[in-house]
Amino acid sequence: MPHAPSFALAALVASASVAAAQRTPTVTFVSGVPAGSAAAEQPRHGMANGIRLVRQFDGLGEGFTGPHGAVTLRNPSDNSLAVGPRHVVQTVNSQWAVFRRDGTPVYGPLPTNAVFAGFGGPCETMLSGDAVVRYDQLAERWLLVLPIFRRVPGGHTANGPRTALLRIPPPSADRVPRPLPPRAAPDSATGGYAMCYAVSATSDPLGAWHRYEFARPLFPDYPRPAVWPDGYYVPTSTGDDVVEKHLCVAERARMLRGEPARELCRIVPGVNFLNTADLDGRRLPPAGTPNLVLATGGTQLAGIVDSDELQLWRFAVNWQDTARTRLTGPERIPVAPYRYLCGGQLTSCVPQPGTDRRLDAQGDKLMPRLVYRQFANHASLVAAHSINSSRGTGGVRWYELRYAASGTMTVHQQGTFTPDSLYRWLPSAAMDRVGNIGIGYSAGDAHTFPGQRFAGRAPRHPLGTLGFREVVLADGAAAQQTTLRWEDYTQTAIDPVDDCTIWYVGDYLRAGTTSYATRIGAFRMPGCR
Repeated sequence: MPHAPSFALAALVASASVAAAQRTPTVTFVSGVPAGSAAAEQPRHGMANGIRLVRQFDGLGEGFTGPHGAVTLRNPSDNSLAVGPRHVVQTVNSQWAVFRRDGTPVYGPLPTNAVFAGFGGPCETMLSGDAVVRYDQLAERWLLVLPIFRRVPGGHTANGPRTALLRIPPPSADRVPRPLPPRAAPDSATGGYAMCYAVSATSDPLGAWHRYEFARPLFPDYPRPAVWPDGYYVPTSTGDDVVEKHLCVAERARMLRGEPARELCRIVPGVNFLNTADLDGRRLPPAGTPNLVLATGGTQLAGIVDSDELQLWRFAVNWQDTARTRLTGPERIPVAPYRYLCGGQLTSCVPQPGTDRRLDAQGDKLMPRLVYRQFANHASLVAAHSINSSRGTGGVRWYELRYAASGTMTVHQQGTFTPDSLYRWLPSAAMDRVGNIGIGYSAGDAHTFPGQRFAGRAPRHPLGTLGFREVVLADGAAAQQTTLRWEDYTQTAIDPVDDCTIWYVGDYLRAGTTSYATRIGAFRMPGCR
């Protein structure tokens, strides 16, 4: 197991060089499943009806036009979605838009750094991908996180905080989208990277925002922000060829007030992608509960693609005395054996009709979000990832872990959803306030164009099964042939109005198109009103 790394405050040193994220894949597909994996499979569909698709509309993607014109797309979509009391906010890589809850676009599409207009520094002037949005239900605020993938030369000093109204350019019917710069790879130039945070001053995403920039010494790829009472926790990867991650937390309480704030970071070597616990609902964890961090076992870059564990860290921040902040772990959580779908990330894996182009499955990592839900006498964490199935396709492996007040973590239930010959991959999970679990995911095979589906379970269903009948959100009608990168991730979001409805977004292609569209859907399961 890797050792616990030393603490650093926004001033760490990286030594590894990293290849571009769009590099040619070098990992060969790894078929089969480890002994014992099939025992956790659910080989048949759930038979219970009850999942209701209560709303759906197309989001950012090919053919989308909003108040500010047509969207400028970059692949992969890197879908992110957040839902508030009156709005839905979506990001795809370097673009964002705001919708009313009925699907009417009211802002965008515009580059994600539009929220930093007038701020100065790289947050305003450099447009990178991987923007992520969250809704902080506890404070009724929006959080937008933008990494800076190019080094900032000349001893740049981070800016912030500043508060300003969101500058909304007037809509223009003849607006011509500016081409986006190519996705940057880590470079060897001097200077550091940065992470940009914008926190809305109210529940209105079209109003004022508090903006922050924190200098980062490490390439801040694939940010996965999570809302926790004492901070915004944001793990990132330092590169595709480095077995190392960066785990940071920003000072949420001060950022909500627009005051000077800090970001504290740790380097975590020898691990897969980290997911920090993202709070669903308004019930708080017990005071002093550390943020819980999970990763899959194994190491793709070392050729270890089988595992029978999850790894757990506990990140306890102390803003009064930052020297007492502690990251402990990893702790081993035994689970049913699994093999990364297709052997991991950047592999040509999932077949499509009518083309030799296969799609990437991101099989080495837990997918966003790691959901935390506090109940009266226990807390649940829900996680999901993509694994090989005994059918020779891909299945959704999911877990409900139980976290006790004593600090012990146990596997309450687990399962692999593989009910037929389709590949199911890139899942995102959520849990409503009565304990229903919902999971959205991509689905397709050599005879079925990739699209989006949703399944779920109620507490009354047998453990380890998704008992509700699968629902189709979007049927694909074309194959993606220009690149193997498919989405990289989908996204769930819990509705803050009823704490029951689970929103979800994922990609599909319309007939005759060559790039992705996105479909946003809202699902509700029985027993939650």
